[in-house]
Amino acid sequence: MNNPDNHFSRCLLAWYDQHGRKSLPWHHNVTPYRVWVSEIMLQQTQVATVIDYYQRFMAQFPNAAALADADLDMVLHQWSGLGYYARGRNLHKAAQLIRDQYAGHFPLQFEQLLELPGIGRSTAGAILAFSTGERQVILDGNVKRVLCRYHAVDGWPGRAAISKQLWLLADQHTPQRRVAEYTQAIMDLGATCCTRSKPRCDACPLQSGCLAYRQGEARQYPVSKPRKTVPVRAAALLLLLNESGDVLLQQRPPVGIWGGLWSLPELPQDEEMVDWCHQQLGYQVGLIEVGEVFRHTFSHFHLDITPHYLRAERVANRVMEPSEIVWYNSQHPDQRGLAAPIQRLIKQIPPSVKERTI
Repeated sequence: MNNPDNHFSRCLLAWYDQHGRKSLPWHHNVTPYRVWVSEIMLQQTQVATVIDYYQRFMAQFPNAAALADADLDMVLHQWSGLGYYARGRNLHKAAQLIRDQYAGHFPLQFEQLLELPGIGRSTAGAILAFSTGERQVILDGNVKRVLCRYHAVDGWPGRAAISKQLWLLADQHTPQRRVAEYTQAIMDLGATCCTRSKPRCDACPLQSGCLAYRQGEARQYPVSKPRKTVPVRAAALLLLLNESGDVLLQQRPPVGIWGGLWSLPELPQDEEMVDWCHQQLGYQVGLIEVGEVFRHTFSHFHLDITPHYLRAERVANRVMEPSEIVWYNSQHPDQRGLAAPIQRLIKQIPPSVKERTI
């Protein structure tokens, strides 16, 4: 239960009044919608990266209705480069549910928020704490790190028993008043002071009560996830160019990596490239050259990408629906979602390749 005379929260709020971040874009014109978008973007992504994306996203989709009515391609275009694209797809789905089930009014019941795709317990709590001041408890990555060090929690936070312990501690420290400020304060402390690799313990307002600091072992907490070998996968991506230098893109399935985004066709393993392009893409092609392999790392695996540069020689019998492929002009790009490594490949097509498509 919450302790009304909580030394932890009092010290943290006093620090926040002097050092906390109070002028981030989502701190202005606070609404549940604006808070929601910021919280989703900040999952797995640092504040410095999010700011520009957030401002562009809010300019394009200022409210839930605008987001719900937009094409998914437009939403993913605004998300391109931010990574973890399921977040963007879930935002779009949730906005449509808000439009259809709540008449466009953002739901403000905790249980209702949990029913929206992409919103878990901590995110729902943050939305309500920041937008309404309601006393809700959060437990994002920064908060876990602060609590693990302060209480010297022995165990990986991903374990169910440790997670339950951390939720109890988070609840214990959350005050009855100034909940929004406290929530921002503990996030800020984890992001700017109690950092992962180089914690600034000398500047920490919680130093006197921190067990990890007393033990001289701040860097040992939180306990790391048990290591597993990160698998490596390989992909042959086809850069098929026409005589104008446009690149053929194919829309990926709605689930899986880069779900719903427009990507370069991926040649299945053991398929013969010319025959596959003829049968699946509807084009006779000629190989120009094979590029150097480069690695793109996801959260759970490495992907070694080999670019194959091809010339579209003539149209064959098309198997795919026309809506599933498009010729993309990188000099005058339209608004569609592209993953960062795909953007990189298109932008870095060697001049020698371009010359041989004319």
